[in-house]
Amino acid sequence: MKYLILPIIVLFTSLSCAQKKEPILGETSYQKSQNAKFKDASESPLTAKDLKTFKALDFYGFNEDFKVEAELKPTPNSEYFEMQTSTGRTPLYRVYGVLHFKIKGKPYQLNVYQNKELLTTEGYEDYLFLPFIDETNGDTTYGGGRYIELRIPASNMLILDFNEAFNPYCAYNPKYSCPVVPLENSLDLKVEAGVKAFKKH
Repeated sequence: MKYLILPIIVLFTSLSCAQKKEPILGETSYQKSQNAKFKDASESPLTAKDLKTFKALDFYGFNEDFKVEAELKPTPNSEYFEMQTSTGRTPLYRVYGVLHFKIKGKPYQLNVYQNKELLTTEGYEDYLFLPFIDETNGDTTYGGGRYIELRIPASNMLILDFNEAFNPYCAYNPKYSCPVVPLENSLDLKVEAGVKAFKKH
């Protein structure tokens, strides 16, 4: 009889653990990947206190209007400059090019930046950084603006998806040093896509 009890205990324990493991939330694969990263203590930017109660980031619903085709016009002669951050750190960036695109029929443009240090970092040689501010900041989104990560395209066209806009890590934890969005990268519309402001506990 005792030999039958042990498998039953093991099965009950396994079922209990499975029930406790919550599914990764999110409407899209991008949202799910972000929530998975934030739940993982080894890579989450959250403070220990916030990590204990974290379930999911607050996102806008996927909005097709904010996934657009953009033309990249390179600026090959631009010089590196010291970008301001939330701390005293001043990493070197340059304007790699200007993105031209339309949202709901209206034309916009944003500078896209290249970090000098990342040029020599394996896997980031073609990395581009797009910080922006819009009319949702300080209301439904983080007051300091949001970021989008891009890669240098093979042609002069790329897909610009604001549904993948994310907050600087310093929006979650003051230990991080985050680039301050340059004023020229301001959009005069509400970008109701991507992640929303984080409510700390």
